[in-house]
Amino acid sequence: MKEWLFAVVFMAVSSQAQAQRVVEHEQVSFPEEIPAGGYSGVAWLGDDRYAVVSDNTSKDGFFIFSLSLDSLGVIRSARNLGFYGNSAPGGDSEGVAWWPVKGTLFVSGEKANQVHELRMDGSATGRRLRLPAEFARATSSYGLEALTYDAVAHRFWTTSESTLTGDGKKADAINGVRNKLRLQSFDDQLMPRQQYVYEMDEAMAESQPERHSLGVSALAAVGDGSLLVLEREFAVLSSKIGSFASCKIYRVWPSKGKALPAGAAIGGVKPLEKSLVAEWMTSIGLLDFSIANYEGMCIGPRLADGGRVVVLLADSQNQYGGILADWWKTFVIYDE
Repeated sequence: MKEWLFAVVFMAVSSQAQAQRVVEHEQVSFPEEIPAGGYSGVAWLGDDRYAVVSDNTSKDGFFIFSLSLDSLGVIRSARNLGFYGNSAPGGDSEGVAWWPVKGTLFVSGEKANQVHELRMDGSATGRRLRLPAEFARATSSYGLEALTYDAVAHRFWTTSESTLTGDGKKADAINGVRNKLRLQSFDDQLMPRQQYVYEMDEAMAESQPERHSLGVSALAAVGDGSLLVLEREFAVLSSKIGSFASCKIYRVWPSKGKALPAGAAIGGVKPLEKSLVAEWMTSIGLLDFSIANYEGMCIGPRLADGGRVVVLLADSQNQYGGILADWWKTFVIYDE
């Protein structure tokens, strides 16, 4: 395990949301306990158990990991408790949400751009979220990446990683475009409810990298009506040195925004107001291999001092090239 000291970050937020203080902990990895993978989504199940999905498993299913957090919210240890799946092929799983109403998991996948339900033994129930027609325009490379469930409001939330085809130009490293996404909710009958416009920041890359990914990679319902949105930019340079991953977590309050009418064009409604919670960057240097492509995020336990832990997980693409690692990172949010 690699571990670092933590830093306290004070963030100002918009007038729509309450003040907050954020404590950031440095990333850690557990190469001897957690097998190399393409981990892309995480959901807290209670106690020390987390459901994790990977975008490159041969079978449809999920892992159960045990994470031990200390009183500050630092991950001290991790264990792999096994993979639970079924006979269906893997569907490029990207997001996972725990549904306490039925005690099942919902998993989003980019291969078919559907969100389907799995029992805790890995078997499929056959049920899916009823996606609005516009999500049929999602692509297999920038489709349904993020998924979360608000157990207080009884709402699922998902969105596409990048702008849907027909909703405008997709952002890339150099075109200066801001992705506009449809942030979609669903009720406990798995039917679509309100939809909102979310606008991303522009890319940070100053030139066209060899490989570039820019989009919303995860959502996390805080449980007070707000959502955390993870904007992630991953740029790989031909020399590899200087490659970076930039991450920003924003907080939005959908109920305070204007919902899109069913089937409406995305350009006619003001995007949700967002407030920055945290921002960090990792990179590849001559002696620095901290680069971490964070794709999974969930709200974890509440600490004794009232803080809520935010757990993040990076996709190492099976520890690609011996450079990438399966990094974990935590933040603690205090509303004041």
